[in-house]
Amino acid sequence: MSEPKPPTPTTPTPGDTYKGWLFKWTNYIKGYQRRWFVLSNGLLSYYRSQAEMGHTCRGTINLATANIAVEDSCNFVISNGGAQTYHLKASSEVERQRWITALELAKAKAVHMQNESDDSGDEFSAVPPVSGQGGGSHHSEVQSTLRTLSSKVEDLTTCNDLIVKHGSALQRSLSELEGLRVGADTGEKIRQVTERATLFRITSNAMINACRDFLSIAQSNSKRWQKALQTERDQRIRLEETLEQLAKQHNHLERAFRGATVLPASSSNPNLSIKSGLSGKGDASDEDDDNEFFDAIEDPTGFITVPADPKYHRRSGSNVSGISSEMGMDDQSFDELSLASNSESLPPLELEPVRQRRTRIPDKPNYYLNLWSIMKNCIGKELSKIPMPVNFNEPLSMLQRLSEDLEYYELLDKGAKCHNSLEQMCYVAAFTVSSYSTTVHRTGKPFNPLLGETFELDRIRESGYRSLCEQVSHHPPAAAHHAFSEKGWTLRQEITLASKFRGKYLSIMPLGSIQCIFDKSNNQYSWKKVTTTVHNIIVGKLWIDQSGEIDVVNHKTGDRCHLKFAPYSYFSRDVPRKVTGVVTDKDGKAHYVLSGTWDEKMEFSRIMQSSKGDNGTEGKQRTVYQTLKPKEIWRKNPLPEGAENMYYFSSLALTLNEPEEGVAPTDSRRRPDQRLMEEGHWDEANAEKQRLEEKQRSTRRERERDAVKVAATPEEAHSHETGTTASGVSDESAHPDNYQAMWFEKIHDSASGETLHVYKGGYWEAKEQGSWEMCPEIF
Repeated sequence: MSEPKPPTPTTPTPGDTYKGWLFKWTNYIKGYQRRWFVLSNGLLSYYRSQAEMGHTCRGTINLATANIAVEDSCNFVISNGGAQTYHLKASSEVERQRWITALELAKAKAVHMQNESDDSGDEFSAVPPVSGQGGGSHHSEVQSTLRTLSSKVEDLTTCNDLIVKHGSALQRSLSELEGLRVGADTGEKIRQVTERATLFRITSNAMINACRDFLSIAQSNSKRWQKALQTERDQRIRLEETLEQLAKQHNHLERAFRGATVLPASSSNPNLSIKSGLSGKGDASDEDDDNEFFDAIEDPTGFITVPADPKYHRRSGSNVSGISSEMGMDDQSFDELSLASNSESLPPLELEPVRQRRTRIPDKPNYYLNLWSIMKNCIGKELSKIPMPVNFNEPLSMLQRLSEDLEYYELLDKGAKCHNSLEQMCYVAAFTVSSYSTTVHRTGKPFNPLLGETFELDRIRESGYRSLCEQVSHHPPAAAHHAFSEKGWTLRQEITLASKFRGKYLSIMPLGSIQCIFDKSNNQYSWKKVTTTVHNIIVGKLWIDQSGEIDVVNHKTGDRCHLKFAPYSYFSRDVPRKVTGVVTDKDGKAHYVLSGTWDEKMEFSRIMQSSKGDNGTEGKQRTVYQTLKPKEIWRKNPLPEGAENMYYFSSLALTLNEPEEGVAPTDSRRRPDQRLMEEGHWDEANAEKQRLEEKQRSTRRERERDAVKVAATPEEAHSHETGTTASGVSDESAHPDNYQAMWFEKIHDSASGETLHVYKGGYWEAKEQGSWEMCPEIF
């Protein structure tokens, strides 16, 4: 792998240099030949060997007028639009990406230097720097200017000292002159005053001249310094854009090869034949035959998917019963169209929106805040206990973020219509993945809800469901969520967030369980969320990743779906944000394979046959699944226009904080600091946020005092402080931070074996009656 190397001794003051071996296309007889390439000062030169660098250059292309294009995972082309065109190949995809990055940056520098020379002319230097010495000349020019300015500052300091000295002497002489009688020595004293005044004038003039020179130099170089600063800023932005472009190209290349990567390496494979034909020019394709890669072979989930035998495709529609009997499956379970047609045969919803929801919020202000100055004191600490300014937030609370899980509620609507539990499991698994699609660009932190804060999402007439969230605990922070749909499903969850700042990244670990219950089949599913990681906390552009594993379990039938969220790696050959999963029955037999990405779409494939394959790279035996053609089960909705200026909110998220009449006094829409932030008044929002947090702390101290007063004996007082009864049994009601939720109650779920807060009823009735007397005053 090529690495950047230091400048060679033959170049006295070079700019950035990048060297290494690449394969260059020569002709159809010789194909690709190994050549030594040197990138320096916007010029890309090549030699047959490193020894030729001192005497023979085989060719040079100026990047300032060149176009750089990527062909596939290892090949790229550099052309200046004329007779010079280099078809190049790197030995690996990683090396190709490094070369592309170096070339793009070198091209940007070359273009900038060309423009700068056209703009500035000989503004400062009499002789323009020659090619190959631009970087060093510019550096020495700046150093010379700094030395001149430093000398002028020393002159100013010396003149200042002399002015003080002579000014004091002049003042003494004038004082003596005032008290002097007119006599013989009058002339002598006047002469002394004149001399001192002359010295003072000379020194003052010298200082004025030094100041004038200093100002002249500063003014003459101010423009150049501003341009240099702007250049550095542009360079940083260009670097970020280049890296982002490389990541997108990597993603597109991976997806372009996905059709080939899941197939066995066979000469009869048409996809591989096409790929071989497009790999380059003639017989050059044997260069990297050994480096052809397949995602399935390195699939961390431990299985490989290959197309099923054509007989399954031919007979799946015309002779379903015959194949079903061979496989020991019922007709409905086998039919590959049953799941896809489920989504297509749904009757259109006969629901009309009761109001026109908003499609915009005020644009996010461009307020700068030094993130590291705050985060450096938070390393290793629980962030929920650290007050953070709203500059890190987005104008939504955590309760509203939980409600965003219902963005793709249609998946549960379709799942409720399934007659087969394995098909239903596919929809539940897709719904599980879809809840992360809204987080891909959402680097803002939601507001921590106040204890007793609620949020309702009433879409019963528009979408057929209602949702209610309540903050049921403050330390640790925990929120309960309940959603009910007229389509026959109920969703409930209790989420506690644990977060740690590790220096370069921030990890957010959701604790708690999510459950989905379908009324018709009485199937109850449960699962947990994966870890969310925010990268580049110290430097660079923030980005979000989801990683971990999820087991979706049907507690009634024993069906299970194991989902794996692959962590992003720059050097990985997997598609970024990849998710894979297998749906199995209670006996462990696999029926469906799910694949896709958590930020774009998910597909499912019916498994026709499975077998044990060859050992993987780690010596583990992989399972080979023969599957039917994949069908799309979920796709992300496009973001609204201008989302990048509105915190990257989805269409649903834009409506969550919209003012609405009739909601509870504790609803997040009524939170003043959040409302001020949405309207762009961040200073006022920070002040209001501090007020609300102090009010919450004061309320908690009052609860602690009340808890102590309730205790009748010292032993009972101690038990209230520790949260246990005299018998040593945990007593939640005794804990001073325990909050008696208004709309939820804690129960033990026998099906999943977990304890969580479940909606106990009463909220929607209270809303209908407009009776909110029991709601505390938290805002």
